[in-house]
Amino acid sequence: MPAELAARNAGFSYGAVPILSNVTVRVAAGHQLGLTGSSGTGKTTLARLLAGLIPAAAGTVTCNGEPVPLAGRGRSGRKGQIAMLFQSPRASCSPCLPLRQVIAEGIRGLNRREAAHRVRELAAEVQLTSDLLERYPREVSDGQLQRACLARALAAEPLYLICDEATAMLDAATTASLVRVISTEVQTRGMGVLALSHDRLLLDAWCTTVTTLAALCAASREQ
Repeated sequence: MPAELAARNAGFSYGAVPILSNVTVRVAAGHQLGLTGSSGTGKTTLARLLAGLIPAAAGTVTCNGEPVPLAGRGRSGRKGQIAMLFQSPRASCSPCLPLRQVIAEGIRGLNRREAAHRVRELAAEVQLTSDLLERYPREVSDGQLQRACLARALAAEPLYLICDEATAMLDAATTASLVRVISTEVQTRGMGVLALSHDRLLLDAWCTTVTTLAALCAASREQ
């Protein structure tokens, strides 16, 4: 059975308006797939389908051969096997939690002492200094908050990470830093990555393969 996060002949509509139709995409373990295209073509909808945040109206969505169940709001499916990094870190974090607790949200199965140690490890991995861990989202920059969100996403060691325009609000240095961290996870753990971005140059430098949603739809029709 292939190790992949996959949508096969997937479709989705908002009411009577079709957004996706007959889309097939496969994100292999250890592979970084870039997906680009203009706004409104359904890239984010596809990402949310793969993460189990919305139901497919047609087709199947699977993780390593098993159906991806719908997740609770703000969480990804398959009990931590799939993580998602969103475009706006402020929209995906509680303003009432310091960064230390934001990161800790992703940790499962550890006692308090072990979890605190793991938070420090993850913070160092994404280059967050210890003083920043006690600050609240309003007290840090978008880049610092997105680092915390990435640490939270990686906390459960997901098999697959979906990045939905995750660097769109960041400067070039922060973008490069986050991409390095993600690529290291791919190389060391074999994590699969789907990166969605309007920035084709970034995806070409980051990902193993880059495609468009239009190309995926065309390929599905030819099968």
